[in-house]
Amino acid sequence: MSLKAVGVLSLCASASAFAPTPIRPRTSTAVSMADDVEGPGKINGLIDLDSPKVVNNEVLAPGKKGVYCRCWLSGTFPACDGTHAKHNDATGDNVGPLIVAAAKEE
Repeated sequence: MSLKAVGVLSLCASASAFAPTPIRPRTSTAVSMADDVEGPGKINGLIDLDSPKVVNNEVLAPGKKGVYCRCWLSGTFPACDGTHAKHNDATGDNVGPLIVAAAKEE
């Protein structure tokens, strides 16, 4: 592939990053986001709503792993409790947890 082709390919790929993403309305399901979520695109309707930003800091012991919620529906947030599986079944979504492992000490 020529350098010119790579440049054009890069330009096309980066330009698509700025294209507006349509907001899809949420489907009402048994395992849906909280009913009190206000505004289009808002995700969190359950966790620490009075805080301007939800931030969690976790320190893992060497050799341990953490499984963290990315669906905002976990009853044990920030830890994942598997609620995303019901959400995925009900909505066709594909969200899953973030899994982080700390290296073992040598």
